[in-house]
Amino acid sequence: MRRGPSARERWYAYGFLSPGVLGLTLFTLFPVGMAVVMSLHEWPIFGDRSFLGVDNFRHLLAEDPTFLVSVRNTFVFTALFLPLNVILSLALAFWISHCRGRQVFRVLFFIPTITPMVVNAMIWKMLYQPDGVLDHYLGSWFGIDAPNFLADPDTAMFAVVAMSVWQGIGYNLIVFSAAIDALPASVLEAAEIDGARGLVKFFRVQLPLMSPAVFFVTTMTMITSMQVFTQTYILTKGGPGDSTVTMVQNVYENGFVSRDLGVAAAGAWLLFAVILLITAVQFVGQKRWVHYEH
Repeated sequence: MRRGPSARERWYAYGFLSPGVLGLTLFTLFPVGMAVVMSLHEWPIFGDRSFLGVDNFRHLLAEDPTFLVSVRNTFVFTALFLPLNVILSLALAFWISHCRGRQVFRVLFFIPTITPMVVNAMIWKMLYQPDGVLDHYLGSWFGIDAPNFLADPDTAMFAVVAMSVWQGIGYNLIVFSAAIDALPASVLEAAEIDGARGLVKFFRVQLPLMSPAVFFVTTMTMITSMQVFTQTYILTKGGPGDSTVTMVQNVYENGFVSRDLGVAAAGAWLLFAVILLITAVQFVGQKRWVHYEH
């Protein structure tokens, strides 16, 4: 008959588990619970708090025009950033896989990912400035003046997307590179014997085999892009006008500029709901096109 754990063994187990449980409680469960409570109250940083129910959510959805603009801008950013990031990182991963010194190339492309986002954004802000590097080279090579990328509503979002793709492409490249290296050689060889070459081989053989990696990259990149904040805040402060303000920036401004933590918490929960819904749709849809090896 198997003997159960002794009292001492149970206390040992509780001791080993306690740091993780304590950290989860203090830094995840408690903040999440407080965010729920705050979203249902008028909660100034200083002063009395009062229960409002869902009025904060109603205010954001029906009365705050900046929030609806931020939702639109966040979706525009995601619609531009997500396909560019995934397609370019996949193309680069295949190109690098056929190059000598592929490890060096992977490190070079990964460096912007581990460089602080604020530093990257400041460098790109200098590049975009009038009389900056881009303006200089466009003038010397083509004899034209570069537009004021960050001050023009028609180009500001594209400028933010370009910087974001450059900064974030390295992580997905590493994921795709690992997936390419894991492709079964026997399947690729059989495909070539059957006459699969070039794009036919890519779309009919390699891409289906890499579909789990594509699904992972697409899902994680979507979540990241929906939470965009640092790039837009450093490059444009959400401007010109409201052309690049995002949902996270709206949360930040409500919480730390207007100092209304209740409205900020409501905005954060609306963002969470949007991300959760899109992610759920992705997980439901992946059953039709993601192929796992058994």
